[in-house]
Amino acid sequence: MGSRRPHTTIVLAISADGKIADGQRSPARFSSPTDQQHLEQQIAEADGVLFGAGTLRTYGTTLRVTDPELLQQRTQAGKPPQPAQIVCSRSANIDPIFRFFQQPVPRWLLTTETGRQSWGRQPGFDQILAFSGPNNEIDWSAALEKLLTLDLERLVVLGGGTLIDSMLQANLIDELWLTVCPLILGGASAPTPVDGAGFSEKLAPPLKLQSVEQRGEEVFLHYCLGD
Repeated sequence: MGSRRPHTTIVLAISADGKIADGQRSPARFSSPTDQQHLEQQIAEADGVLFGAGTLRTYGTTLRVTDPELLQQRTQAGKPPQPAQIVCSRSANIDPIFRFFQQPVPRWLLTTETGRQSWGRQPGFDQILAFSGPNNEIDWSAALEKLLTLDLERLVVLGGGTLIDSMLQANLIDELWLTVCPLILGGASAPTPVDGAGFSEKLAPPLKLQSVEQRGEEVFLHYCLGD
């Protein structure tokens, strides 16, 4: 991990054939309560949670920390009750009626200058951060440098695949947690953890397996990115 950005961890549940949702991109609710607890633990350890606008459109809400023990751990660590929930969208084309905007969490928007202008003076976000790169894409390196200056030292990335692809392309991911769930979704249009341009085999980011754990019918895989 570079010293000028937060530590970043992808956390995802996938089907046995590597899908994060079905072909209709329906909300994925196929993981177990054990996986949900694991996800909440990862979020509770983070200072910020990143997810794309597509993910927000699918669910309408975000996952906040509710477990009393995890809330106490955050308090003891000198953290606010909830990490910053950061919606990533270059266009900021987000419906303000989503229930997300009524949840008791810090809401941030990470966008481009075009997105900032599009959102305008609407309420809903506590912070709006705009970083424009080529072709009106988000400048991820500059954005993460800024997040670090705002005391966000650990980030959890929850998808979707386009967001994760962008961050992998920019070499901005440190860890990956995958929960493999016991079902097969199939479908050529069903999304995978990494969409976007993808990688050739020679340029694919190498992973180092840190741990494998079976809990019930699910398998928890922990990887670090590295040569």
